[in-house]
Formats: sequence, structure tokens, C-alpha cells
Amino acid sequence: MLALTSSAARRVPLRSAGITPLVGNLDDASTLRRLAGLATRVLHLAPPPSEGEGDPRTWALVCALRRRQAPRALVYGSTTGVYGDCGGAWVSEARPVAPRTARARRRVDAECALRAWGCAGVRVSILRIPGIYAPDREGGTPEARLRRGTPVLAAQDDVYTNHIHADDLGRACALALWRGRAQRTCHVSDASDMKMGDYFDWAADLYGLPRPRRIARAQAQSELPPMLLSFMEESRRLETRRMRSELRLVLRYPTVRQGLVVP
Repeated sequence: MLALTSSAARRVPLRSAGITPLVGNLDDASTLRRLAGLATRVLHLAPPPSEGEGDPRTWALVCALRRRQAPRALVYGSTTGVYGDCGGAWVSEARPVAPRTARARRRVDAECALRAWGCAGVRVSILRIPGIYAPDREGGTPEARLRRGTPVLAAQDDVYTNHIHADDLGRACALALWRGRAQRTCHVSDASDMKMGDYFDWAADLYGLPRPRRIARAQAQSELPPMLLSFMEESRRLETRRMRSELRLVLRYPTVRQGLVVP
């Protein structure tokens, strides 16, 4: 197994994990030449840049990989933010994208680049991923936000939110390399079906912390930073039939109620 890393310092821990490191940077196309012809299956999880409308990193990767024999399959980790606000409706992968933020538009650009390349013969699978959590990783739970006292929306303004445990996501990525269908999108999400405020209330009870304040949307617009507010302006619930029937993934953590509780 090979892994592209932009940090030479990560070579030792990667080798310790049985992975062969390749030092390269998606922001510098000249460092990617060694990728051509090396991999038969590629997992692309690098995010787009934090600015701009497109994703030059994905374009650079495609250009490097197509210099020689193309891989058999590529799996891309995208975001469910590409749908924009769906008013709490159930969303299938067939729903047209309608990104509302520049961050989501960059993801759509990456998806389009990979789909176009896939039409030339590479089996491209796109995983659309919601909020990732993991109790054993720093910042992987809502505990720190609860301790800061960050408010959530009042019940009448609240939005549905979606989750996936990092371990289940990793298994989905591995399965998609072999079972993902060509030029196909697939949601990777659990079955929590919770509104954001209810999720934080439940987590607060779990950690023995005060439940967060509930505020109206108008008040949130003046109190919360734009990035956080953007997640509170989109509401959707994700259908996962493809994940279950095509990837044949059985979640170890079907909801956050199982995944956040550490034995």
C-alpha cells in the first residue's frame, strides 16, 4: 500500500504502519510525477483549498495519474454539503446538487473533474460524507463545543444533521475501492435521524454537562461565526440504500448513540 504525504516527517509513522510513503504535494504538480502508473486503486480524501471556486488539487492528481496506465478504480471522499439546504427532506444520491457555499462548490468541481476522467475508462466512485466523529480522536466528539457553551438553534429553527463514525467511514472507503460502481455516488451515513440541537442535548447528558442554550436563528446570525452558521442553515436526511446494497456495508455504529459511548 502506498500513501501520498506532503510531510517528510510522516514517512516513519507510515512505514511503521506497513505503508510505503511517497512525498508529494497536491499544490505542486511537479512533485506528483512518481504517482503515474504506480497504483491500481486510488483513495482520494484530500480536501480542496480553502479559497477559490475550483479544486486544483484534484485536477493536479488526475493529470498525474493519467500520464501512464490509469488505475482501475478511484474513490473520492466528497461532502453531502453539495446538496445545499433541502428543508429536512430525505435525500437520495439522484438529487441534483445545489451547493450554497464556496466550500461545497469546490467539492462539486472535484466531482465533475473525476466524473469526466471516469468517462475515459476509470471506475470512479464518489462517497458523499456528512459529519465525521470518533471518540478516540482529538476533536472527534461534541464535548469541546459543549464545554465552550456554544448555543444551538431553537426547536422551531433547528435542522437535521447527519453523522458517520470514522471507523465505519474507513471501512466504506475500503469497500468502495472494490465494490463501488462506475461513475456512481453513494452516501456514507449512519441512521441517527436527529436534529442538531437534540444531538447536542443528548451528548451533553452523556458527558454530564449542561445542555447548550437554544437561540433563534436571527440571534444565531449575530452570535455565531459564519462557518458554524453555515452548517445550521442546511437541513437534510440521507438515504443510504446504495451504501447497504452496493457496498454491502454493515455499520458497527448504526447511530451516534452507539458510537459516542466508549466501553
